[in-house]
Amino acid sequence: MRLCLLALSIATLTAQVPGEAKKAAQAIKILDGWNAIAPKKETRSLHFVLWTPNDRKPPANYEARLTRMMEHIQRFYAKEMERLGFGLRTINLPYSEPGKLKIHLIEGNHPTSHYGRPSGNEIRKECLPALNKAGIDAEKETIVLFCNLATWDEEKLIFKHNSPYYAGGNFQRGTAWQLDSPELDPKNIPLKKPMIQDGEYGRISLGKHNSIFIGGVCHELGHALGLPHCRERPDEAASGTALMGSGNRSYGDELRGEGKGSFLTLAHALRLASHPQFSGSTKEFNSPSSAEIKELSISAEGKAIEVSGSIVANPPVYAVVAYFDPEGGSDYNATTATAIPDTNGNFTLTCDALPAGKSGELRLIPLHVNGSTNGWMSQTKFKYPYAVSKDGTPDLSTFQIKKSLAPLIEALNAKRIDEARRISSALKNPRAAKIASILLSRNDAKGPISQSTQLVALTRLTPTSEIVGWGRPSYDNLPGPAPLLESGSKIFATGIYAHAPSLHRYKLNKKWSKLEGSVGLAAGKSGSVRFEIKGDGKPLWKSPVIKEGQLKNFSLNIKTIMSLELITETTSDGAASDWGLWLEPTLKR
Repeated sequence: MRLCLLALSIATLTAQVPGEAKKAAQAIKILDGWNAIAPKKETRSLHFVLWTPNDRKPPANYEARLTRMMEHIQRFYAKEMERLGFGLRTINLPYSEPGKLKIHLIEGNHPTSHYGRPSGNEIRKECLPALNKAGIDAEKETIVLFCNLATWDEEKLIFKHNSPYYAGGNFQRGTAWQLDSPELDPKNIPLKKPMIQDGEYGRISLGKHNSIFIGGVCHELGHALGLPHCRERPDEAASGTALMGSGNRSYGDELRGEGKGSFLTLAHALRLASHPQFSGSTKEFNSPSSAEIKELSISAEGKAIEVSGSIVANPPVYAVVAYFDPEGGSDYNATTATAIPDTNGNFTLTCDALPAGKSGELRLIPLHVNGSTNGWMSQTKFKYPYAVSKDGTPDLSTFQIKKSLAPLIEALNAKRIDEARRISSALKNPRAAKIASILLSRNDAKGPISQSTQLVALTRLTPTSEIVGWGRPSYDNLPGPAPLLESGSKIFATGIYAHAPSLHRYKLNKKWSKLEGSVGLAAGKSGSVRFEIKGDGKPLWKSPVIKEGQLKNFSLNIKTIMSLELITETTSDGAASDWGLWLEPTLKR
């Protein structure tokens, strides 16, 4: 919402990347044009809770401090939206009286010792009755929940906490779990002294401590508003550190002369522009949304990846945001690119901020004018693998294979086998043609292996026993409508589906000399798995913990092995989404 903020102080605006203001203007034109037809204006505010265990009092001066804190954060968002060309759009704060933030004080059901960092959902449930009584439906609003689970020793200057500290949300609802402590006050951000002992960050200044934890509020609020992680591109670095990357730790650093501070990327300003907090509109707030990308093209242009296509959507799309997320680092190291569709829905975007020598995933997020993104945070059906060579050249072969196989998979899922065979015979990519042939065979190739065969996929053999942790055993394909064995931004022709915990046994009878292959987690699965190979009951090889995007190769001497066991094990995070894969396991004479 365009606000005239009382006593709004906008510091000197940080650098703007060329073209950002133009994109912002184009996006606003689409948004404002759509909202002008049968408008539905509504001011939606954040809602604030200070929750405290039943054996503690609220932190000192919490009302005044949290008011200053949230107004500071309000100004940050306003400044950044203004810098990027969106005007003074920002979050809305509720007041119980002038200058006093409306905060719901709620006491928990248990003492401090009962709670910890994983207690977010329990604490939220304890808050629901009081919020409902106040007329607030937490499933339809954005809630900022401060937890009184920090300890501050004012004399010894020692801080520690055991508080939930995370968030999630979209344009309709969200929750941010924060912590509160008496020394957290924007007035302290400029201070280089005194030095304190922070239980997580060590010996730091009181100012840096406030930067980290007030910046953390600003960052987690972004998640509650629907923003995923991303880092700054090299061309954005003049503005500082991206808020939704590591910017929670650099917030306000410029006030101490210790850096450039934090900033909001254009990608995330575009996402916020249609959020009711920022747009002042709830038009079609609860309407379903849909989007399809026609004529999608993803190509390598030198050291960059170029994406183009045509968006067909309801309600209309005013921007497309792309996340280029390299392996490792969760999604904190994802960089962004943006495009504004023309009147026909056509868009083109380019990214050259691609770390060399890494594979990654490209995720396209269509931004609908009603605030919807058809997903949660960075979840999207529009996701595509890529890799980057050591010299920085993009490799899109996996995407091309998936694209060429998509019609065949559609035909197979619809049981149009003759059509699938025709598609397979017309494939020109040798790798795609091989995978298509294997998908069509559906394990028909299992059976006795000739003594003259020198090399064979392990999946040609019939296992003596098979157990998987979820679903049914599957070979050379994944169970369900998405059968491709994709892992680590590669597609494998053969493999064993091995959702942990799993066990596959094979009789080898000393007929083979070597076993080679790779292990990984199916693309898009967030679990973690450990793999082990045993021969005649004895350990031969064991992997480290494998997560999405990671591949580990193995090569074993099995000349004396009668019986082979392939084992996948769960790890400390449980069995959820543990889609382990034995990839192209191959026997050699």
